[in-house]
Amino acid sequence: MSTNSQTSRPVVRPLIERFGFPHLLAVTLVMVAATILLGIAAKATGSGLACQANWPQCDAGPYNLFPANLPSFYEWFHRFVAMFAGFAIIGTAIAAVRLPDVDRRVAGLVVAGLVLTPIQVILGRETVTTYTMDILGLHFWTAISIFVVFTVATVLVWAPRLTADHVTGALVVGAVALPAHVVISPTVISDVTTYGPSMQMFQYGVTLVILASVIVATIIGRRRFDERRLTAFLSATAVLALAVAYLGRQAVNPAFETLYTVGAGLLFVAFLAGVGLTRRASRTSRTPASR
Repeated sequence: MSTNSQTSRPVVRPLIERFGFPHLLAVTLVMVAATILLGIAAKATGSGLACQANWPQCDAGPYNLFPANLPSFYEWFHRFVAMFAGFAIIGTAIAAVRLPDVDRRVAGLVVAGLVLTPIQVILGRETVTTYTMDILGLHFWTAISIFVVFTVATVLVWAPRLTADHVTGALVVGAVALPAHVVISPTVISDVTTYGPSMQMFQYGVTLVILASVIVATIIGRRRFDERRLTAFLSATAVLALAVAYLGRQAVNPAFETLYTVGAGLLFVAFLAGVGLTRRASRTSRTPASR
């Protein structure tokens, strides 16, 4: 037994030591994103009320804890993953506050995400017990706020390992993702096929990618570039991306189609310009380790 323990320690201990707060934060961010996409799937399939308007219970099994059919399963699984995402948020917040080497800005962001979580839970309950479009919208944007908060915190934690090349790479990702966002939006896809659940999930997944890309570009750009006009440009691109994300959700209404299309076009130009500007800046200027 002792021989086996000694043999396993060089393998197990490095894994434990390598999985620290940055990895916990990254896992929490992934779970938040998964919860959002599963919520979109539940809404798109009409499963939000499938548990017979029960909350937090469902419509089958002991104490109605389990789903009775496939639509109920979509809603039940969304709640199941959301529960573990909530536990991850709580654990991350406790670690952020208790660990002495965690940046106070990061701790503040994680705690803000923790404060938003019970609000999101209450709104989730209201989407089942009350269900109005206003509550549904608040539920979605609170989830996006939690995602943005944890993305910013994650980027700040990993920032020392990210370089100017990552800024350019993030902008390239945004430039590639944006056309897909437009093509599968109700503005375009409804002329070809139905804006169904799979399309909605994919579009909102792309939305999260775009938001994450501009957050990386803005935060790391401010750390790695000294040129104020460039960092201001990156910040403006992030604001424009948030506007496009909002308009993309509203584009099911024809009144928002033109605004969404124009905004997406401007954002695409901004992504391409940002790629050129950051590549040139990384070649012609020194990049300090931090600011």
